Amino acid sequence: MDVFVIGVGLMGGSIGLALRSRGHRVVAWDIDGETLDRCVAMGAADSASRDFASSCVECDIAVVAVPVANIAQQVAAALDAGAPVVTDVGSVKAPVVSAVESLTQRSEYFVAGHPMAGSEQDGLDGADADLFVGATWVLTPTGTTNQDAHALARSLAVAVGAEVIEIEPERHDALVAVVSHVPQLAATTLMDVASDAGDGSALMLRLAAGGFRDMTRIAASHPAIWPDICAANKHAIVDALDSYVSALGEVRAMVESGDRDALLELLTRARNSRRALPVSADIVGPLAEIRTPIADRPGVLAEVTTLAGSLGVNILDLEIVHSIEGESGVLVIVVPNARAAPLVEALILSGYHPVKREL
Repeated sequence: MDVFVIGVGLMGGSIGLALRSRGHRVVAWDIDGETLDRCVAMGAADSASRDFASSCVECDIAVVAVPVANIAQQVAAALDAGAPVVTDVGSVKAPVVSAVESLTQRSEYFVAGHPMAGSEQDGLDGADADLFVGATWVLTPTGTTNQDAHALARSLAVAVGAEVIEIEPERHDALVAVVSHVPQLAATTLMDVASDAGDGSALMLRLAAGGFRDMTRIAASHPAIWPDICAANKHAIVDALDSYVSALGEVRAMVESGDRDALLELLTRARNSRRALPVSADIVGPLAEIRTPIADRPGVLAEVTTLAGSLGVNILDLEIVHSIEGESGVLVIVVPNARAAPLVEALILSGYHPVKREL
């Protein structure tokens, strides 16, 4: 692929390093010329773009890796300049998708994305070619998404070693509020409370055990990105914070009343849930190929892949075999055989006619 990376901080730099290490060509652009030159010097891009519009036209796909508040405008600018496909890496999706749809007539070629990866190091200093290996990369296509654009955005995520799941933009925002945004605020707040309690003393730091360090690790992340994220995903974050505050109130009552049984039940339940978290996607064991005839219309690929994502089925490979005549084709996906049956059943219930073959 020829990839145009727009914005070369931590994420853009890591994408550039990852793609180039795997043989793809990367052209980079950034509003900061000094940062852009350093990006090329460290090998995160083959060259620096001095002509934004030309770079958009000449690429296969553009990746927008700028702060959340600027993503929609940058996506629309790239599409209007002629980029065939555009994706992004922002951690909020629904407002961005909506804004892009209102800003450009070519929004069907935008496939919103969010790699669930990061570093406590800021900017290019934290860029890493292996940042996305084994990480979850969320795509949030809509009913109007062009299916070829969708497939290319998926290929880019796979190319850097990520494992792709697909869900609706609104559901993405609700889920990341719980698993990413509120944990950041919780860690930050706990660190602040501890600092006040310890008055910043060396004694407090010496008493900080592994659990405290683990829980507050993300408080060291780059602070400048979070006000924009909180503004963009305000409603989902407030809902998640309300649930968390309510749960903390219940824990406080347990502690105050000395309710040992309730505390033990909570601790056990949380321990079991934590142990059940998957280390990585289910990609071991026998595989199955599912072939599904599909109509050549916007959104059909999104329907199938989002359905797979909702069932927790990891799609390991994907191909669209277009019909020579007519407006139809066959979607070929490869999934773990152990998870193929539920997906086939769900596809049938959704009106598709899948055929499964064990590999």
